[in-house]
Amino acid sequence: MYFIKTPYLVKLFSNRNLIWDFKSIEKTIYLTFDDGPTPGVTENVLKILDEYNAKATFFCLGENVKNHPEIFNNILKHGHSVGNHTFNHVNGWKTKNGKYISNIEESEKYIDSNLFRPPYGRIRKAQVNEIKNKYKIIMWTVLAGDYDKDISKEKCLSNVIDNVQKGSIVVFHDSVKAKEKMLFALPEVLKYFSNKGFSFERIKI
Repeated sequence: MYFIKTPYLVKLFSNRNLIWDFKSIEKTIYLTFDDGPTPGVTENVLKILDEYNAKATFFCLGENVKNHPEIFNNILKHGHSVGNHTFNHVNGWKTKNGKYISNIEESEKYIDSNLFRPPYGRIRKAQVNEIKNKYKIIMWTVLAGDYDKDISKEKCLSNVIDNVQKGSIVVFHDSVKAKEKMLFALPEVLKYFSNKGFSFERIKI
């Protein structure tokens, strides 16, 4: 089970070092993509974003950057932000603190960024305390659910359309598992909100 839109109480009582959205009077949305870079997927995302002059933030796995540096460099060349998503997608709740931090540090060899997103959104207080002075820990406002095999691509689209507001941080995935739903929903999201006067910006803190 997961929340499409992060409940207010979750944000209110979560660790104060976790960033769930950006308070803004501007019509700005922050699209993010987790788990890449992925051949045959990330390149398509970059093309779609370019069509709408949209910027985004890619929370990359160090292992994937190591294996596909040319795609990673292309993300940067297109003017997007990147963030650390651990080396190989470890779950902070199920990983000892030392091993978790080491996994993040392994990813640092390939990703130079002060942004971090914990896989699954699962990170312990002690782990937050270890990295909070080095990283801005970026969570999310809305999950598209593109990785969920039990929902349709149309539902993935409506998850975003129905829940995004000014300053929202939206999660998509540039992964093989999410490819079909994400590539259907992404251009529709860009079209819908562009027509309403929104801009799409990268996260830069």
